[in-house]
Amino acid sequence: MPRVLVVGAMGRMGERVRAAISEAAQLELGAALEAPGHPRIGTPIAAGIEISDDPKAALARCEVAIDFTTPEATLRVMRAAAEAGVAYVCGTTGFTDAQRAEIGDLAARIPIVHAPNFSVSVNILNWLTREAARKLGSGYDAELVEIHHAAKRDAPSGTALRLAEAVAAGRGQKLADHLVLERAGEIGARPEAAIGIQSLRGGDVAGEHTVLFVGHGERLELVHRASTRDHFARGAVRTAEWLVGRDPALYPIERVFGLEGD
Repeated sequence: MPRVLVVGAMGRMGERVRAAISEAAQLELGAALEAPGHPRIGTPIAAGIEISDDPKAALARCEVAIDFTTPEATLRVMRAAAEAGVAYVCGTTGFTDAQRAEIGDLAARIPIVHAPNFSVSVNILNWLTREAARKLGSGYDAELVEIHHAAKRDAPSGTALRLAEAVAAGRGQKLADHLVLERAGEIGARPEAAIGIQSLRGGDVAGEHTVLFVGHGERLELVHRASTRDHFARGAVRTAEWLVGRDPALYPIERVFGLEGD
């Protein structure tokens, strides 16, 4: 049975990923990794498995890794995974363009799925958003609002950016030419075809995204609300099951969930 390395095993997502692995029929926990200096290093968490800070040793025990950490930590472990030939499921967000390019380079050596959100329903929302933008056309203004817990480091969320890309794709546009992330002061009228994102932070919100298509006298809202992280973890485990044994490539999450070409 393929074994999974959980990167950031003691974090919020790491704990939920470990729980999801325990319920999986086709995978088992192989190793657990944390940052050097973490107070739980050396602590047993399962039979024969202790929290480690050695990526090379942890990867040697596994066929696939699941990672929801930080860009720098992710790339450090992903480089080691490329050396070890270990497949990689990456849910980390906040990468720079250069860092995303490096992930693409590493995918020439190992199979990788990198997605901002592994929830099946969020990926359905992404599909719906693209189709709504395509069907509604230019007569509706597109705005997105997202809220996450107070500890989230990056803004806007990777999922919000992915949804904005879906709007742009549905309209046949390039997102960079229309994205609006800030509004303050005397800004004038809304630019034609703008795609706005507003980010809110507070409390322990697991994640909520609202896509608004605002017309004259009506609006369409597409909403996803997450009350736990469990569905993100289950989607990542499902992706790991799908990814093991595949050829090196950077695979889109849509292929995992059967949404490509729809």
